Formats: sequence, C-alpha cells, structure tokens
Amino acid sequence: MAVDELLLESAAEGRASLRFYQWNEATLSLGYFQQFDERKQHAASRCCAAVRRLTGGGAIVHDRELTYSLALPRGHASADDRDRLYSLAHRSLLAALAEKGLRAEVFCPCAQSGRREEEFLCFQRRTPGDVILGGMKIAGSAQRRRRGAVLQHGSVLLARSSAAPELPGIVELSGIELSPLELIERWQPQLAEAIGLQCADEPLSTEERRRAESLVGLRYGNRTWTEGRDNAGST
Repeated sequence: MAVDELLLESAAEGRASLRFYQWNEATLSLGYFQQFDERKQHAASRCCAAVRRLTGGGAIVHDRELTYSLALPRGHASADDRDRLYSLAHRSLLAALAEKGLRAEVFCPCAQSGRREEEFLCFQRRTPGDVILGGMKIAGSAQRRRRGAVLQHGSVLLARSSAAPELPGIVELSGIELSPLELIERWQPQLAEAIGLQCADEPLSTEERRRAESLVGLRYGNRTWTEGRDNAGST
C-alpha cells in the first residue's frame, strides 16, 4: 500500500506507472472510510493481518488474487475522466480473460434488482463497471486523486480463499485455472494499450524505497492509521 501511494506521488510529479503484485500472506485491506471494528463481523478473515487502503470501498481479502495499480499524471488522456479510466481497465481485463475462453462482463445495475454497496467485503458489493463472471463479482477497482494525478488500484479474484469462503473465484466459477503470471502476461499489454502507456520494467530506486518505508511508518504500519477513521489530515 505504501508503494501504491509512492506511485501516486510520482504521478503528481508527471510519471505514469503500472504495477502488478501479490501479498506475502493473506491480508485484509480495509477501505479508507471503513470502521476497523467492522472486521469483527467477518469471522473467516479475523486471523488475517489488516491494513487500511488510501482508497475507499469495501474490505478485500488479498490471498488467491492479483492486485494491480495504475498511477497517471494530470493531463494524461485517461486521468481526468473517472468512469472512463475504470472502463478502460476493466474492459481490457475482459479482453484478456476472453483469450482464455472466459466470458466475463461489466456489471450493469439495471440487470439486477437491489443494491449491495454496504456489504463489508468489496466482492459482495456491486457498482457499475465491476467485472462479473457467472453472476459473481471477480474484479473491482477504486481511485484516489492528488494534485491532479490519479491512483487506480484493484483486485482480480482468481480462486476461493479460506479467509473468504463465501467468495468463489475464476476457477470455481468457470473450471478454468488462471495463474497470476498468466493473467499478467495476457492483461498487461491489453491494459497498457488501452491506457496509452509504453511500459518498461523498472525497479524502485533507493530513494523511492526509503520514501515507501517512511509511508509504512506514517500510515500503513501504524495502528492509529489502520484502526482509526480520521485519516484525512496526513500527507
């Protein structure tokens, strides 16, 4: 989470980035506005480590999934239109999944009666533009803006986690197993082309790593940040 915020800072300085990653252990990420005590209502994930995201939305169990983040500077053709950026990312994911024979679709509110925005887990919620497979949500994203730059990150649910057994992933819904690496190889070129990025692999610099470590101390490894809700004052 600290690296994602670092990339947002870099985007505010004019540098775009696209990142894919997984988590070393099953971790619950709380949306920016969620109360920490809400996690008590979800018994299966109580044993998981917890972190609070910079973005809103429902809690995500990061386990058998792939997380992505996209940071774009002010003035980029896709940065200023919130809904368009969601659409570009999610429709490029649909194209990548279709190469594997998976017929996912974008969620349309008119196709379902009732709304579930207030569920604790993100993947039990439905918002326009979410990616649906077999009637179940398998991908969603959230955004945060700063100085005109935008960070969009999200999760693709590959398989069911024991820390969220109520949520089937792609393999349970389709019988098709998709590894994180295979998804990255299929999705990255589709997403980069849709956004208009020329990608080159580049590790974080020493200075960037130090900044990420400072953000861990300031926020993401700080109990006050994780367990509180009054987080808007820190920059």
